[in-house]
Amino acid sequence: MEGLAIAFMVPAVVFMTLVAPIWIFMHYRSKQRSDAALSETERSEMRELEHRAMGMLKRIETLESILDVQTPGWRQRGGDL
Repeated sequence: MEGLAIAFMVPAVVFMTLVAPIWIFMHYRSKQRSDAALSETERSEMRELEHRAMGMLKRIETLESILDVQTPGWRQRGGDL
């Protein structure tokens, strides 16, 4: 009976000291990598935000060109408008 217990204990100790820590480390490393990537929903939201930002940039450029024509020197006055 004692030999049977040792026969199960030796592989269990080897598993717990060598295999399990490596297995746990690899599991959480792969989980961290997958969590770091954006989901499809997040990518879609990012594209939408980029589209909106580009639209806002075009509007700002248009407003600045209008101000350049209507109020020359507005850039030098800074926040005095």
